[in-house]
This record gives sequence, C-alpha cells and structure tokens, in this order.
Amino acid sequence: MGAGISYSRVGTMKSNLWNRKHLLSMRDIGRGEILSILETAASFREVNHRDIKKVPTLRGKTIINLFYENSTRTRTSFELAGKRMSADVINMSVASSSVKKGETLIDTLATLQAMNPDVVVVRHSESGAQEFLARNLNAAIINAGDGRHAHPTQALLDILTIHDHLPIMGREDFQGLKVAICGDVLHSRVARSNAQGLATMGAEVRFVGPPTLIPAKVEEAFNVKVYHQMDEGIQGVDVVMMLRLQQERMAKAYIPSIREYFHYWGLTRKRLALAADTAIVMHPGPMNRGVEIASEVADDLERSVILEQVANGLAIRMAVLYRLCTPQSRS
Repeated sequence: MGAGISYSRVGTMKSNLWNRKHLLSMRDIGRGEILSILETAASFREVNHRDIKKVPTLRGKTIINLFYENSTRTRTSFELAGKRMSADVINMSVASSSVKKGETLIDTLATLQAMNPDVVVVRHSESGAQEFLARNLNAAIINAGDGRHAHPTQALLDILTIHDHLPIMGREDFQGLKVAICGDVLHSRVARSNAQGLATMGAEVRFVGPPTLIPAKVEEAFNVKVYHQMDEGIQGVDVVMMLRLQQERMAKAYIPSIREYFHYWGLTRKRLALAADTAIVMHPGPMNRGVEIASEVADDLERSVILEQVANGLAIRMAVLYRLCTPQSRS
C-alpha cells in the first residue's frame, strides 16, 4: 500500500462483509463494509503495477457503462477496470444513443434487460435514476453519479487515499481525523458521499464555503460542521478537499466573480499553511486552476495526492465490480 498501513490496525474485518447487490450511495454502508472494499482494492492495486495488467477474474461477465452526463475519469476508470479483469465492457454514450432521439429511461431499461448484463454503471443528471434501475433491472447497478445526490465510488477512492496517508499524519485510524470539504458543496454529490463515508469511518467533517454554496440545514442532514470563512474552516485540518466550482449547474449568480471567489475561497500555499503540517490536498477533478485551487498547490508533490486519487479510483472500481459480479465474494 501507498504508506504501508495495515488494515488490521485500522479495524478488524472479514472479507465477506460486503453482501450488497448494488452500490447506490454511502448513506447506509457500514464501516466494516467500507474496510472490506478497501482490502479488496489493495489486492487489485498490485495487478495495475504488473507488466501484463490483466487477470481472468470476470471473464464471461458483461458490464455496460451508461453515461447520461459527460465524464472522463469515472467512465475511463470503470471501462479500464472491467477490461483488466477480462469482462466484456460496452460503453453506451447518450450523445450518440436513442436517448437523444427521445427514448425514455423505461425504454432504455427494457433494452438493457434484453441484453442481460451482469452490471450496469450509470451516471445520470437526475437524482434517483439509479434507484429506479435497481428496482427494475436484474443486473447489479453502480451509481457513478446522480444529480447532486451521490457518487459512492468517488467517496471510496477518497477514503482509500486518505487511509494510505494515515501513518504520515501519525494516526492508526480515522477517529478524530479532521477533513475540510471546501467550495461548491451545494452542487456536489462528491461532498455528500464523502461526508457520509468519512463520518462512518469516525472522521470529523467540515463543509467550508460561502453561504450561497452551502445547502440549508446541512449540519443535521450530514453530521458536519459548517464554516463560511475559508481560513477558519481549514485551521488545523488533516485533509483539505477542494471542490470544483460547477458553473454549468448555476442558473443564477452564486458568487460575485471568479476573481473574488479565488481570493476568498481558493486554496493557495499561504492558506494551506493554516492546516496541519502533514495535511494532504485532494480534488475529485476536473480542476479549475486559479478558481478553487492554485497550480502551485495542485502540483505540490509533497502535499497534493490528486494523482493518487486517480490511481486509487481504478483499484476501487475493480474491487466494486468484483464484489458485485461474484456472489461468492459477497456471501
């Protein structure tokens, strides 16, 4: 593993703790289940460093990637994860599919059912679309992002990345770990899934951002602390997770200007000095350099773990596909 911490030191677990058919959100996933996925991902991480990066684990299985929204990292890593385990992977791009011709989700469901896939990975702009498919499709469903609601595999890869760096922070587990999730929380499914998963692991989660970009009543809903001043919010934290400013989802003015947003909320080297000396910097991508994060921070080889997140995303998605495709691993 990246920093060499033992899973047994983080918590006792068994590899058969995962027994779900679908992965839809982080809301009701327990600590043992999360650790079980991390353990499986650690074993697949070794595969990705071999000269021949392929194993027959999912030979004969069919995986469909159904993306109603554009994606680079998530879709590519799911495709590569399936192929590295020898599954048959089909990418359905909505831009070139019948959906653009007016096909409804129900009709798409019928088409998918006829193909008899083992797993369907879905990204959709509407919250709850994956739950609908899970109720009506025989295949296992993986939520690759739905509206503002959830992005569970991103949360799992982020937890794995933090887990790797616990020894550097002088910690054996997540208990009391301080994580600041900063920026456009309002439009972020990543923020919601991370808040749920990290709280389950025992971390103290903070949402940090301007009042216009923090949802109402979020403290009770997600068991987080809210800070509206960036300098106060990241004071002494172990992890600074920056979020992309999702201007494409903004129908009205949430900030005065990009320049002012960066001035008050952008992560600079000076501002990072307010966090713990061993604090790491994260970002789910894609990054808006000079908007939510300065290039010198994003490219800091000692503090930034953004590229580690990308690498861990592949291992996590291999682990999730394996667990959902092989019933014996879930029993």
